Amino acid sequence: MNSSTAQARVLVDELLRNGVRDAVLAPGSRSAPLAFAVDQADRAGHVRMHVRVDERSAGFLALGLAKSGGRPTAVVTTSGTAAANLYPAVLEADQSGVPLVVLTADRPPELRGVGANQTVDQMRLFGGAVRLVHDVGVADERPQRNAEWRALVSRAVASARGTLTRDPGPVHLNVPFREPLTPDDLGWLAEDLAGLHQGRPWTEVRPAALPNPEPDDGPARTLVVVGDCPRHLADVAAAVAQSAGWPVLSEPSGNARRGPNALRLGHLILGREELTPDRVLVIGRPTLWRSVQALLRRTAYDIVPAGPTWADAPATARRVYSQVPMPSDARDPGWLGAWRAADAEVVAAASDVLATWGGPGVASAMYAALPDGASLVVGSSLPARDLGYAAARDGVEVLANRGVAGIDGTVSTAVGVALACAGPAYALLGDLTFLHDSNGLALGREQPPDITIVVVNNDGGGIFALLEQGEPQYADSFERIFGTPTGTDVGALCAAHGVGHARVSTYDELERQLHKPPSGIRVLEVVVPRPTR
Repeated sequence: MNSSTAQARVLVDELLRNGVRDAVLAPGSRSAPLAFAVDQADRAGHVRMHVRVDERSAGFLALGLAKSGGRPTAVVTTSGTAAANLYPAVLEADQSGVPLVVLTADRPPELRGVGANQTVDQMRLFGGAVRLVHDVGVADERPQRNAEWRALVSRAVASARGTLTRDPGPVHLNVPFREPLTPDDLGWLAEDLAGLHQGRPWTEVRPAALPNPEPDDGPARTLVVVGDCPRHLADVAAAVAQSAGWPVLSEPSGNARRGPNALRLGHLILGREELTPDRVLVIGRPTLWRSVQALLRRTAYDIVPAGPTWADAPATARRVYSQVPMPSDARDPGWLGAWRAADAEVVAAASDVLATWGGPGVASAMYAALPDGASLVVGSSLPARDLGYAAARDGVEVLANRGVAGIDGTVSTAVGVALACAGPAYALLGDLTFLHDSNGLALGREQPPDITIVVVNNDGGGIFALLEQGEPQYADSFERIFGTPTGTDVGALCAAHGVGHARVSTYDELERQLHKPPSGIRVLEVVVPRPTR
């Protein structure tokens, strides 16, 4: 076989040996050797290949697969702007610690910097957002290339997993190919290209041992705030809080909104003097509510980050733990009770809001109707905040792109989650989030996963009405530069992609629709009024 084919087949084979089970492919010419190699592995049943025509959607599809499945996922593109379209997904993977293995095809060195078609500087494309970046080099028939390629892939996957660093995230392998780019029947004469026997990786990287949990000498009047974080970390935090008698305020994607210590609307009562904590214990990275950020600015807090670095925008963190600390025996029996009473009071006051047809009510009704074992992808704008009104429950995992908290690629992320998760899959998105990634519905001949997408349609950027831009003095400019209504016919858009669509106008109807098992991708459009201040 020619050198480009040999190199591509070795790279793909070693990815499989290192645990990659899904590869997302966007078509292109320069990436043809990798495309043929992935296709060959897919036909042999060694990997699941997913083909998307839009590289941005491909990147977020890979993100969803890795986020839900917990395994590194590969995404392959051709050169130039095709590779650049992966940047939003790479940024999200960086900030949220999701293991992506990005393989970008490139021109060989002699065609760089001379005006060759579809050629940019790809080595600096993702900046500091990747854990590892390496130019694989053009394949040639000198000895030891097989070992070099396989060792590099093992290093890249270990870096993506954060095996030694506890800092998972994206890695970038840039692969320049010389023509011919299609496979042939010629022999590769330089050396044997086989990997190790029994499918073992070329380099086995053992994880670093975690230290024992530290004892906690913090005060009994502790409030636990859980931001976006891995489910296993949320589970430990919830268990520790329950044993210590600490109230828990969790963002939806923190997945700790369950159990007797979970607060439903705690973010709305953080300013009450009688509820002022002596210490806040932050798990993961909270970004959703301004009231939480205000609390952290005025209160010393401790952090349990999801990786080796920690977020501390207020610069008021006092201690950083590697694991959730074990609480002491000291308790304040009235502390949790005071929070529960205040939470119940504000929940009662919000009952009219939840009964009224609108975003918070729709999110609450949807969350309650989902079956146990479901995965719910929630959009990072209003839907994530609306879901914060929902009653606590267990059995549903909430996932969101809260690393950079952008709306781009969320449809593709949700489809990736649906392909990777074991149970039924759902998504709750705003109309702009849905439209921003409508290409995520373009699956071509790919078999669509079963997923129900609820689109809360207020025709535009509803979240801005709740921010400073929504103040009455800006009313003359608001609709054009912030509200941005599109008037898009969501049903027609779904029909263009062959996706099922239904409009829902009551809570009972929403519940009935959610109880129907989906067949492929199904969109439930819920038209609601814009929120107001």
